[in-house]
Amino acid sequence: MPRLVLDDLYRIAVPSDPRLRPDGGAVAYTLTTADRDSDENRAEIWLAVPGAEPRRLAVGSMPRWSPDGRLLAFLRPVDGCAQIHLLPMEGGEPRRLTSAPLGAGVPVWSPDGTRIAYGGPHGELDLNAPVVADTLEYKADGTGLLRGLTAHLFVADVATGETVQVTEGGFHAGEPSWSPDGRRLAFVASMAPDRDLVVESAVYAVDATGPTPGQPERLTGPDVICTGAWWLGDGDGDGDGGRDRLMVAGLREAIGHTRLYTLGPGGLAEVVTGLDRNVMIGAPGYPGAVPAMLGDDLLFCARDQGRTHLYRLPADWPTGGPTDKLTAGPTGGPVEKIVDGDFTVSGMSAAAGRVAWIASSPVSAGDVYLDGEPLTQHTLPDVDLFTPRPRTFTAPDGTTIEGFVLRDETRTGPGPLLLDVHGGPHNAWSPAFDGAHLYHQRLAAGGWTVLLVNPRASDGYGEDFYTATVGAWGLADEQDFLAAVDDLITDNVADPDRLAVAGYSYGGYMACWLSTRTDRFKAAIPGGCVSDLASMAGTSDLGSLIKAYECRGDLQAQSPISQVARVTTPTLLLHGDADDRCPVGQAEQWFAALREQGVPVRLVRYPDASHLFLLNGRPSHRYDFNERIITWLEQWVAASPS
Repeated sequence: MPRLVLDDLYRIAVPSDPRLRPDGGAVAYTLTTADRDSDENRAEIWLAVPGAEPRRLAVGSMPRWSPDGRLLAFLRPVDGCAQIHLLPMEGGEPRRLTSAPLGAGVPVWSPDGTRIAYGGPHGELDLNAPVVADTLEYKADGTGLLRGLTAHLFVADVATGETVQVTEGGFHAGEPSWSPDGRRLAFVASMAPDRDLVVESAVYAVDATGPTPGQPERLTGPDVICTGAWWLGDGDGDGDGGRDRLMVAGLREAIGHTRLYTLGPGGLAEVVTGLDRNVMIGAPGYPGAVPAMLGDDLLFCARDQGRTHLYRLPADWPTGGPTDKLTAGPTGGPVEKIVDGDFTVSGMSAAAGRVAWIASSPVSAGDVYLDGEPLTQHTLPDVDLFTPRPRTFTAPDGTTIEGFVLRDETRTGPGPLLLDVHGGPHNAWSPAFDGAHLYHQRLAAGGWTVLLVNPRASDGYGEDFYTATVGAWGLADEQDFLAAVDDLITDNVADPDRLAVAGYSYGGYMACWLSTRTDRFKAAIPGGCVSDLASMAGTSDLGSLIKAYECRGDLQAQSPISQVARVTTPTLLLHGDADDRCPVGQAEQWFAALREQGVPVRLVRYPDASHLFLLNGRPSHRYDFNERIITWLEQWVAASPS
């Protein structure tokens, strides 16, 4: 079979957000493809039923079943704004439910199926008005300048479409969840007056029955930084594992593992899983899923050695106080792995004693499973893919570091090597097929070895490992990368004269950092990079928080720009023009410094592209990103063998 080519970007179909019908008999999900003609990402709702071929239902995303399974709510853009539509499953066309001026968020059905709650922007939008900021909370990556808008909760009547706003004020309300009696909505928000300077958030509940916004009631204290809240279960309201159980995801510290808690009359009690692993509730680039109940058992996702797996915790699981320390090992305790191995779970739901999930693998960008049986096959059936092989390395201080090596194993002798560094820094490479980094497959087909290291700060190796770079970016982890490179040179896999380094976000930071520490790399490709932590602290949408919590201490010592005079490596900078997380000025500073020093350098800026454009940006930008990396490497490395 032929190898992957960059044009396969337009053939890759990525499923997400599986939703099991209440009777457990079918799964609705979103399927996203890149459309070449419109240069847009196209999202469609599909339905998978055991024993039948999946079928397309509608253009849209975020499908949500009504409690009786007769209607499917979903989002579809109307005049550039997402609106909730209702699709009758017995036949007929979708009916538009909302007309939110600035768009509607994910639909959440009330327990009785008569109302739908959603979050959405609120305020008067004037693109020509001056932008006035009194706090640092005035912009967000992917949104840009907030212009005084806040995110609030609304409830729409399913029969009439009549909509009421249930929260208001100068805060942002998170995604809502209905109480079992259908009277209140739980959500997460930060209402601290200095929330732009501190990491703080709590669970609130608000009355959802009145004609006007209510006053939210705070349900949690300061011990846990809350990131999500859901009433889980079957809605029987009997207080024995049904919807009366309010599940909360949160952190003890700003930098650390996410844990699960139950909220009861005595406050938060931590769910003791016995895992020294990070619970993954799902976000772009951070695969996982919202917890769910399977009968009285708890289902949740956690990251283990780079892979996101699905776990089941039996009924009557133990709980402890919100600050109790875990004592079990990485895989000890009462949990059972439902999805293991080289699979990465990126969505899950449960109903009627059954569980559906989406998982990617080394040969698939993702498929839908029901009780472990595949319902779809969204692979590239006519493409032969290289498989990343796990490998461990030992850092100079004795720390064991895991990574993955991607190469054509039929080739012998040393060849060019690309060290690619993941972002975060609290993310991780996994062995699953990576549709964002198609250049990995193309380089392997051309005789390259691609080295993917999970250094200190990576997720899936315990909380001490996760927090090992706090206050020591670059300083604590650089040897993890160099030791791995040296091992592959010793094993006659990598040619020491044909080495390159690349990375995105924190990986872009590290590509800059390593260029200041050694001249052994013949090419460097920082994407969405960080070069100057001092300037980033004042320009990033999270700059002040990164300064305070991630980079405690001396910013200059952790900034590549302070040592840029040492750089001689030909460098390609790839950056989104609308990146508010790692602003484009970070790339501009590095570009200007290298140009003034006479170092070969090129800066590529992608118009209107946010920090996450590599995952969800224009297909033409993502294609160009991959193509430029290959071209730069061929120019500066592969053309100069030892």
